[in-house]
Amino acid sequence: MCRFIETIQVRDGELQNLTHHNRRMNETRRAVFGVSEQLDIREYTGNCPVDGIHKCRVIYDKEICEVAFSLYAMRPVHSLRLVYSDTVDYHYKSTDRKELEALHSLRGNQDDVLIVRNSLLTDTSIANVALEKEGVWYTPTTPLLKGTKRAWLLEQGVLTECNIPADEIYSYSHITLFNAMIDFGSLVLDINRDTVIHI
Repeated sequence: MCRFIETIQVRDGELQNLTHHNRRMNETRRAVFGVSEQLDIREYTGNCPVDGIHKCRVIYDKEICEVAFSLYAMRPVHSLRLVYSDTVDYHYKSTDRKELEALHSLRGNQDDVLIVRNSLLTDTSIANVALEKEGVWYTPTTPLLKGTKRAWLLEQGVLTECNIPADEIYSYSHITLFNAMIDFGSLVLDINRDTVIHI
């Protein structure tokens, strides 16, 4: 049976953005398994670690199967390579990451990949992205995964959705990577031909 995952930031003992994590988990359970009962992750986590930033990893199918905590350290990313796949599918956050891992293996000397599907930018192998132009941050309309941090940032008006063709990437000045664990603006790259490799 396929299993799915929510990765939640725990900051000083508090689960962050839990509303969006619960929503995505329950929408996935309904779509994949036909389960309408709503679960609340908070009821399964017990006492969260209280000092610093931790990762809470929740594995589920119809029910929540496993909850684990680990200390978090952000993996540095200084460069990206554009890779192409019109068939990659990760619209549910599954524990099966074989397609993403295969694309990540194409990164060459770069730290991660920026995945292009149907000529449009989507995500890196681990994060949603936003690109800056003239002070406005734009995020791809059709990411591989609609992340929980992305949903919150859109609600707050921080991001604007738009289609970003891969061949227009150099018209933007910066790219930021973000997900549940990587705060928006904490991992930002200048966009140039040394940091973002377009082949």
